[in-house]
Formats: sequence, C-alpha cells, structure tokens
Amino acid sequence: MIPPRAGAFQRRVQAGWLREAVAEGGTVVLCQVLSGMGGVGKTQLAAEYARMAWERGLKPGGVDVLVWISAGSREAIVAAYAQAGAELCGADPGDADQAARAFLAWLQPKPGARPCRWLVVLDDVTDPAHLRGLWPPASPLGRVLVTTRRRDAALTGRGRVVSVGVFTEAEAVAYLTQALSAFGRSEPDGQLAALARDLGFLPLALSQAAAYLTDTLLSCAGYRALLAGRKGKLADLVPADGALPDDQRATVAATWALSIEHADTLRPAGLARPMLHLTALLDPNGIPATVLTSQPALTYLTENRTPTNTGTPAGTGTPTDTSTPTGTGTSHLPGRVTAEDATLALRALHRLSLIDHAPATPHIAVRVHQLIQRATRDTLTPTGHDHLARTAADALTDAWPGIERDTGLAGALRANAAALTRAAEDALYRPNAHPVLFRTGRSLGEAGQVTAALTHFHHMAQATHHHLGPDHPDTLTTRHNLAYWRGRAGDVAGAAAAFGELLADRVRVLGPDHPDTLTTRDNLAWWQGEAGDVAGAVAAFEELLADRVRVLGPDHSDTLTTRDNLAWWQGEATVDESTDP
Repeated sequence: MIPPRAGAFQRRVQAGWLREAVAEGGTVVLCQVLSGMGGVGKTQLAAEYARMAWERGLKPGGVDVLVWISAGSREAIVAAYAQAGAELCGADPGDADQAARAFLAWLQPKPGARPCRWLVVLDDVTDPAHLRGLWPPASPLGRVLVTTRRRDAALTGRGRVVSVGVFTEAEAVAYLTQALSAFGRSEPDGQLAALARDLGFLPLALSQAAAYLTDTLLSCAGYRALLAGRKGKLADLVPADGALPDDQRATVAATWALSIEHADTLRPAGLARPMLHLTALLDPNGIPATVLTSQPALTYLTENRTPTNTGTPAGTGTPTDTSTPTGTGTSHLPGRVTAEDATLALRALHRLSLIDHAPATPHIAVRVHQLIQRATRDTLTPTGHDHLARTAADALTDAWPGIERDTGLAGALRANAAALTRAAEDALYRPNAHPVLFRTGRSLGEAGQVTAALTHFHHMAQATHHHLGPDHPDTLTTRHNLAYWRGRAGDVAGAAAAFGELLADRVRVLGPDHPDTLTTRDNLAWWQGEAGDVAGAVAAFEELLADRVRVLGPDHSDTLTTRDNLAWWQGEATVDESTDP
C-alpha cells in the first residue's frame, strides 16, 4: 500500500527529477535510488512518484503493476515478494522463498505475452545485503525505485542516485504556514522562518513541531525558546508516539537510532557511535579532519568503543551514552584506535547518511545536521556530556597549529571552538578554563580581528569570575589577555590602567616574584610608554630588569626580553629629548 500523502505536502525539485527520468527512460532499464538521512522525506517523494505512475495508467510513464515494499529487512522483502507472487502468478504463499522467486521470474518479459509495465518500490532499504539475490530483474518494461539512508556503492551503483536533502527555507516556511493554517493557526512569517532555521529545515522535525504547536497551543516564539534551552530534550518537544502526524512511526529524536546501530556494526565495529558523539558538540557546518583524528579523539574512541553483541564494554573511559549496551559475555577488545580507524568510522556514518564526509575538503571534512547533534547530545549523561566537551576541546587544541599559516584551517578551528562553547560552555570552566578558550581569543587577534578578540576576552573575563572566582589564576590570566587586546584595539591608556589593577591583584594572590606578576609588570611598563609616559616606562623596565635578573637569572629568555624592551624605550626617550624645543 502506498503511504498516504502527508499534510501540507510540498512539491520539491527532486520530484521533477524523478518524472524527468521516467520521460527520458523510454525502453531503457531504469533504477533510481533516493538517498538521504532520516527525516528528509524520501518516502513521501517515492509515494508521490508511485501515485503519479499509477494514475497515468496507459499513458506514457504509467504502470500496470505497482508493488510497494517496506524493505527494512530481508524477511520483509521476501514476504512482500511472496504476497505479490501469490496475487500475480498464483504462487503458493505457504512457501515464501519459492513464491518470491516466482514473482521475480514473473517480472521478466515473456515472448508472445502481453507487455506489462511494472514499478517496484523498495522503501527504506537498511542494508544492501538484504537484497542479495532479490533485486528485480533488468527489464525494458520495469522500473525500480529505492529509498535508503545508505550510500554504499552496492546501492548507489544500481542506477541513478537522487540525493534528498532538507527543505529550502521557502519550502519550510510554506510547509509550516499550511500545516498550522489547517488548524486555524497563524504565526508571523519571521517567526516561522526562524523556527525553520532552528530545526535545520528538516521536514520530519517541521512536521512534528507543527503538530506540537497545534496540540499545545504554544506560540512559535515559545517553542523556539524551549528548543534553545539546554535542559529539555528534543524528545520532549514533539508529540507522543501515538499522536505523531501523517502516520509517522517514530519521533525525530528516534529516527536516527536504527541508522546509528547499523553504522556501529560496520568495520571498524563499535566506533561510529562515539565518533558521532564527538561531532555532536562541534560545528555542524564543517569539522576539520585533523580534529577527529587527533590523539585526544583517538583516546576517546578507544575508551568508549561500543561493545560487541557478545561482549562487555570495551575500554574503561567515562560512560557517555545512556543507551549503550553493557553486554554479558567476553568482549572482543581490539587495540588502540588509529587515525585510519577513525576515518573508517566517519565513512560508516557517511554511508548511513548520519554525516557528510568530504575528505577532499579537509578543513570542513565533516558536516552533520544540527538536530542529529541535538538528539545525540540528549543521550549523554551529565558526566558524560562534560567529559565529552573537555575531550572535544582537547582535540581542537591538539589540532591547532602553534603558528597559523593556513587561514582556512584557523577559521574552521575558531568556528568549532565557538560551537563547542555554545553547546557546553559550563564544562569548559570545570575544573579550570580550558586552554582552547585562550587559544581561540589569541587566534582572533592574530588574524587581525582585534575587536573580536577583545569581545571574546571580555566575555571570558566575566565567565572565569563567575565559574572560578576573582582570584583564580585563569581569571587573572584572562584579565591579562583582555588588557593586552584592549591596548591593541587602540585604547592604550585603558590597557595601562587595566594592567595596573591586575598587577595589584597578582602581587596579592601570587606574590611579587611570581613569573606571572613579573610578566604583568612588563606589560604595564610597555603600555605606560605607549600611553605617552616614556620616562615612566624606562624607569619601570629598569626596576623590572633588576628583579628578573635576581629571580630568573641574567640569561633567562624573559630577562632578555626585558632588556630588549628597556633598550627600546630608552631609545624612544632619547628621541623625545632631541625633539624638545
């Protein structure tokens, strides 16, 4: 039975591509594969195509026989073939295998027989192996349409591949408008567009959000506020299973569960799920390959590998997924995960359309839909979430070059650090401010985005004060960075004043001879000079040089830096004297 048309169904460009392929096919064998992640509307597109072919009847592009098969397992495919065999050629339904073979043989054109045009739709193929020996035969009169989340060559090599993505913004807004108006609801276009963006234009999510709004009478703005909250789960923002719209069988949060399970069985087994965890806290628009193959990432994958069906959990890392099985027998414990293993795990996720993996663009090698990220984060325990956040931060830091020669990579790393901060900021301040926070601000400044660096450290100063207290070393270091970039932004007097205030606190907390205190004195002297007090800068550097020789020795690099700075400002003082009237 063809699934009914969804409410507020949107005619999409892919439907036109399918119809064009029919017109172009003529007597050519035609197999098309609709491929895309769960929730993008592949089944609805296939159903619209099937209805069109059936309704055309004897006209070009029509069919005489239409068989719709829910192809989630080999058993389901065989059972559907057997039923078709019984109805079309009188096969014995009691022998499913024989009846299925009879149906496939019936699809072959017979000399002298009346031509019969047929269409077989294999909906939601979960594993190419399920169709081994069960593919409909090549026939000038037949067509096959497959929907699948898989991108394996065994499927995509069968015919023309039609990639199905999310709605366009216009399609998404039109859908929400129609779905709500059917129940007498209306919302401002701006709010509908914003909600569509919040949901990543995913058709299934839009459908279930519209149903939730209708059932609860919640406003669009109110729903967006709930969606943006970090405490609620995505599963709580859609109707219950029994109240899903359009005969849907799973919530948006559960849509990808089967795909993740399948991906975890692909070689190298057990790595797809923890790899998806790592991507869930980073930039959905592009994650550098070096981040996901860094040593911290490999360690996380090793310690959190999903156990095999017959084993106990692999690794001893912090549990991160409340749904991870625990096993009962003796597990297969492979060695440490390598970069090659990590790349294969990405390919497994790509094959199941859970991510897009494009090795040819290494700086943005991995893209993942924001709702897959949200649904993945929702499975984590609070402890697991924080552990994962620190791991992702470690991976970013490890992949960040000391000297940024590649601006594209630097920009991608900053974007991922920003995404991580949005998703898990509190964890990045427990038990201290993670180094990636400082590295991000410095990267902004080094890239010439001085105002952005100043804004970053201003926010970070507030966060460290809140999370760690005013006297924590990281709070003081953040204030140091804020003062420095304040000066680089042109406020030299403000920078000098800020370093003066910081110096008093560092002397009180760390003592006068602590290296950080001496560094603050160095910066204070410099910005005093930049603010016009050249004589004061020379005097400050002379005092600092004596203390650095005493504390660090005459050959320490910091001592040599102070000598260099002193010489510079002595030169500036000489110039000033020579230009005085």
